Amino acid sequence: MRELLLTRAGRYVAGLVGLLAILTSVGIALLWPSGEKAVEAAPGTTGEVVQAEVTEIMEVPCQAPEAENCAQVSAALRSGPDEGSTSTFSTGESVSSVAVSVGDDVRLMKNQIDPSAPVQGEPYTFLDFEREDALIWLAVAFGVVVVLFGRLRGAMSLLGLGASLVVVFAFLVPAMLSGTSPVVVAAVGASAVMLLTISLAHGLGAKSMAAILGTTASLAVTIGLALLFSELAYLTGFGSEESSLILIGDSSISLRGLVIAGIVIGALGVLDDVTVSQSSTVMALRRSSPDLRFRELFREALDVGHDHVAATVNTLVLAYVGASLPILLIFSISGVEVSDALNHEAVAEQIVGMLVGSIGLIAAVPITTALAGMLAVRLPAEALGRGEPLHTH
Repeated sequence: MRELLLTRAGRYVAGLVGLLAILTSVGIALLWPSGEKAVEAAPGTTGEVVQAEVTEIMEVPCQAPEAENCAQVSAALRSGPDEGSTSTFSTGESVSSVAVSVGDDVRLMKNQIDPSAPVQGEPYTFLDFEREDALIWLAVAFGVVVVLFGRLRGAMSLLGLGASLVVVFAFLVPAMLSGTSPVVVAAVGASAVMLLTISLAHGLGAKSMAAILGTTASLAVTIGLALLFSELAYLTGFGSEESSLILIGDSSISLRGLVIAGIVIGALGVLDDVTVSQSSTVMALRRSSPDLRFRELFREALDVGHDHVAATVNTLVLAYVGASLPILLIFSISGVEVSDALNHEAVAEQIVGMLVGSIGLIAAVPITTALAGMLAVRLPAEALGRGEPLHTH
């Protein structure tokens, strides 16, 4: 960092990154939710959740004509006001019912009981399986693997990941719920995540500076395209069941804005990967061949970028296809034509996100390569960072 600031080009780039950090901090401060606006959840989606263990399963006749394998399940309550007692709930009456076994750890939701009702319902309803322990062990295994293979760099990347999650849950989600434009919140939140992850994982050298500026420019392209094609494709945000639940809780939230925000956040992860890789490639080429001029440096680094972007675009596309797979299966079972299925908003949202994110990803390669090249040719070798293996796919 010190060597970077000794040159005019380095000071100029560092100034731009510093300005971006200031604007992002000001944006977070201005958009930070005050907590004055209360958002009510949709009816039937709230209730006291308790932990329980299945102790007994008894088959019972089904009430619904088409239902089968109905059972009354007894469970020992491990939390809540009835902790220590045993309660019951039913399964099998609906298509969405799941099979439980004795010994399963589950979560139940306490039902509101009307004492004056002629027929009393069950006190608890099955909500979900208890997955907390499995997720914790998986997270621990993930952290150990990252640190073992990445060492200090891996530990710092985990720190950046943790900071990113704090931004998402402490700022991004509450700010959207407060009624602020989801697009504006996503732009500021994405900028904060980018600054935290890149600076923590890769430091504040020339490579990181170029990657930050390249990611910022590419995010601007992605946001612009998402705004344009969400309008041209008439995306309303009503393509999923979650949208109706959101509107029941708060009708002031822009569903189209949420679609655009999802595209921006979804593209950010791969953008960081591409921009850091391209910037690292440029710096490595410059260190190994100090006589390279900008044009040669740009051309050689772009060759690496072509291979990298081809693999990353494939990753992005498959991620969106995987997200749309249940919807496509439903359409296939229903005999819907391919053209009609693709025109459905739930699928169209994924297509727009996939293609807009891919275009932003492709744009990131020449943008970051050019920025890193212009910086590299103006810096001495000692300001380019230590030699590191190139990251390619």
